[in-house]
Amino acid sequence: MLSDVVVRRADVTDVDEVARLFAGYLEFYECPREPAEVTAYLSARMGNGDSVVLLAEAGGRAVGFAQCYPTWASLELAPAWVLYDLFVDPAARGLGAGRTLLRAVADHARAAGATTAVLETAHTNTTAQALYESEGWVRDTTYRTYALTL
Repeated sequence: MLSDVVVRRADVTDVDEVARLFAGYLEFYECPREPAEVTAYLSARMGNGDSVVLLAEAGGRAVGFAQCYPTWASLELAPAWVLYDLFVDPAARGLGAGRTLLRAVADHARAAGATTAVLETAHTNTTAQALYESEGWVRDTTYRTYALTL
């Protein structure tokens, strides 16, 4: 099924399709937002070059996306990518879009000179964890992540 999914880098002309998928991602994590707010956020990130958004398509329809933030890995003195958002429309799951997106993230990060890519997911999102691990992503047991709400 992977051959039926095509991934390409999205641009600002794709913002409405990405926003539709991003709204589903926010719903999944129980953080719904107004559509205009979602579109404005994505337009700014994509328009300013803050993020790289990859769009998965199957049968000519957008079925998933990944949003990555290029940054730096201080300990490696090299570029790194943070895969912050990945979502596949529930109706399109099982087509291999998530796997194809993960592979595309790795390919794009390598092409950009990144030496590492990182991601976080919910402890309860075991389906995604299994996918990540099957694609070679390794759970970090060295560092602990902390967050401060501001």
